[in-house]
Amino acid sequence: MVLPSIEKQFADSLKSIARNLEIKEYIQQSPELYPLFLSSAKRFVTGESREDGVSIGDQLVHKGYRISLEFIGENTINKEECVRAKDEFIALIKQCSNRGISSRISFDLSHIGLSVDPELTFQNLLEMAKEAQSHGLSLMISMEESAKTDQILSIYKRVVVEYSNVGVTLQAQLYRTLNDLNELLNYSGEIRIVKGAYQEPSDICIPRSDKLDQRYLELVDLCVRAGHQVSIASHDEAIYKQIIQRGYLQNSNVEAEMLYGIRPELCKQLKDDGLPVRVYLTYGVEWYLYLCHRIAEYPPNIYVAITDMIQGAKDTSKLY
Repeated sequence: MVLPSIEKQFADSLKSIARNLEIKEYIQQSPELYPLFLSSAKRFVTGESREDGVSIGDQLVHKGYRISLEFIGENTINKEECVRAKDEFIALIKQCSNRGISSRISFDLSHIGLSVDPELTFQNLLEMAKEAQSHGLSLMISMEESAKTDQILSIYKRVVVEYSNVGVTLQAQLYRTLNDLNELLNYSGEIRIVKGAYQEPSDICIPRSDKLDQRYLELVDLCVRAGHQVSIASHDEAIYKQIIQRGYLQNSNVEAEMLYGIRPELCKQLKDDGLPVRVYLTYGVEWYLYLCHRIAEYPPNIYVAITDMIQGAKDTSKLY
């Protein structure tokens, strides 16, 4: 079924609001609104500091989960800020290694330079990949708006021939993704498959529907049959039912991955059943856009967000 029209309209509107810089700045500068929105964000974001992310990540690792960590940020338009973001990721890699945490490090290329200079992005990525490799960690490039897809895949293909510890994310909602995946299976990096959180033109993407679910499963099936490392990044219980029936999560090259704060009960169920589950954790001050996307992906989360504003954020880590 296609997402009900009212919920779809709400989700599309929220995605537009999320990218309105005036609204974002107003909330960030408001002494009344900022703490309220931060209370809601803490259901999905570990906190604003690196230590917040690493500490909660350490807790989840000891509970038997795999983890991904991300310093939130994207569309950085200042070269100095791109370099600072790269340095923060380097520091995150080192801190994980020092704490003995085998985390994957996830990020947007536009956080480390894509909106400024593709070559700067590539050099920053090379430095991160080298550092991660020296500590036995992996990197995962997130996918962004479709207008950036060609650049992201081009940079990924350049770096992965040197560093096989770098993976890339693909959005099932884009019609082009089937062709992209068939090409990327020739490269060694892990592939993470998501449905896609961005609002895209209807002529290039599949709406939330049974058709999108089938495309998602088709992409996973291609990776599994090719013996390629794949992360099934979804919160859709129907998707997991199919994945489990097909026995995919029994394969050493396949794992489930879910965002922190989304379906923790499903995460725990899969993990308790002995299946490999990775929890995707984020930290940083740029949580506004991330919060909007989490609500847009599942509109009923707006009620949870309002409740958190009124009652205060609960400790999400205890739900795992």
